[in-house]
Amino acid sequence: MKHYQQPALSLFAFLAIISLLLASCEKEVNIKLESSSPRVVVQGSIETNQPPVVLLTSTMGFFSKVDLGTLQNSFLHNAIIKVNDGAKTVTLKEYTVDSSSFNFSVYTVDTSSLANLMFGENGKTYTLTIEYDGKTYQSVTKIPYPQGVDTMWFADPLFAGNNTPDSALQLFVNYKDPDTAGDYVRAYTSRNNDPFYYSSNFSDEVVNGKTINNIGLSAGYENTANIKNRDSLIYFFPGETVTLKWCAVDKAVYTFWNTLDFAKGSVGNPFSSPINPTTNLTNGALGVWAGYGVYMRTATVPHK
Repeated sequence: MKHYQQPALSLFAFLAIISLLLASCEKEVNIKLESSSPRVVVQGSIETNQPPVVLLTSTMGFFSKVDLGTLQNSFLHNAIIKVNDGAKTVTLKEYTVDSSSFNFSVYTVDTSSLANLMFGENGKTYTLTIEYDGKTYQSVTKIPYPQGVDTMWFADPLFAGNNTPDSALQLFVNYKDPDTAGDYVRAYTSRNNDPFYYSSNFSDEVVNGKTINNIGLSAGYENTANIKNRDSLIYFFPGETVTLKWCAVDKAVYTFWNTLDFAKGSVGNPFSSPINPTTNLTNGALGVWAGYGVYMRTATVPHK
């Protein structure tokens, strides 16, 4: 027995000595983080039968205090923003929207001028040009032809947990992907005419030309820090009116959203590597200019 006890005592003593040495070597380390210049952030989109919409803001410091005042001050004003569809160019107008909590600015078509109207068309390519503070930023996106889901229904959740309400139902679809490259999908849902919230991404590199049955989709919801029971949000309930917004997007748009979702999901994880969302804008701007080929389908959630 002594033969086995001695190494254990030695190991314990060794660890104790190392701990003392580390404690005695503690030293306050001050790391000075260099601040970088603010960068332009673009949140722009054009959908089937909808006008182009652009939110233009600036980046904020990592340690900056973020409140409604900070967000309101991040909007960039008096930019010259143009959209070209290959045959026509329109200049967007800046509007200030007054909300109950704070004001924000948005650039879209000038509704007072028929010549300045533009609405998204499937199959067209749209070039965005932004001139701000002496710099020019550009991006190109396409509105792909949407391939809608074949069928849509509600059934018991695939992975119900202890907190899942008994009446909860999950949305399922069958989808046949076109046998052409570049058919990426981003899906959103809305219940009872609420805003659309993101549900799922699908890469064409995985599903190209395939028929996928029984795809379970979670309900999109507004993600806040105060969510206590996520199971009550990711499912639907009898009597609700649900609209599925199935959007065809190009690879650059899919890549941006996919990397952004991954970056948000890795926050707080000490084992994950930092990742920057992949923009499709030039000259150092962040964000995305996105075309969406939209297919919509509405159904009422049945009773069990």
